[in-house]
Amino acid sequence: MIVHHWERTELPKVGGLMSFPAVPKKQPTGVEEPNLLPSLATLLDTAREKLDGDHEAAKLLLSRATSLLRVAIDRRDAGGEAEKGGGGLAGWQARRLTVFIDARLDQPIRLSELSEVSKLSTAYFCRSFKRTFGETPHSYIVRRRLDKAETLMLTSDLPLSQIAIRCGFTDQAHLCKLFRQQHAQSPAAWRRQRTDIGARKTGRDIGLFVTEPC
Repeated sequence: MIVHHWERTELPKVGGLMSFPAVPKKQPTGVEEPNLLPSLATLLDTAREKLDGDHEAAKLLLSRATSLLRVAIDRRDAGGEAEKGGGGLAGWQARRLTVFIDARLDQPIRLSELSEVSKLSTAYFCRSFKRTFGETPHSYIVRRRLDKAETLMLTSDLPLSQIAIRCGFTDQAHLCKLFRQQHAQSPAAWRRQRTDIGARKTGRDIGLFVTEPC
């Protein structure tokens, strides 16, 4: 079985004012979410640089930083405790797996590789993983990819077609299908709700988001 991939966070660009995103599924205690602090720091540094010459751009960057911080807070608050019963992964196994997955999001990840990292048989690994994370390895990777897509939509002006590839989806249609299943709306609509207010104020980037097909 092959689990699709995504890649590391891109540096953010100027975008519009955003409302708060939906809260994602819970994350078990002891397993770290992807670090959003570098993107947040870059947004704030860029905003500071633009304060003297471009106040509107600085405001947009600060709005985007606020939304990104809210994503991090919501993901943390949504975290639930891992199942305390027997049969789950040890803390070191869960941490090694998340590090392994995050480091290889730009390539296929096989169950055999994940079980090898955790030093378990494939069958026992799958059961232990589900007890620890509350979902199968495949579902976990899909959710990570969707989280990554959300982050890129908030921190860059990349079109959805490029975001889809960077997050390990087959194409934009694949991203749209899975995104709709989780959020009950298209990624273009989700992104537009969080960017069109600021874009209308400054006349920036509005065409990029409105013309996206899904």
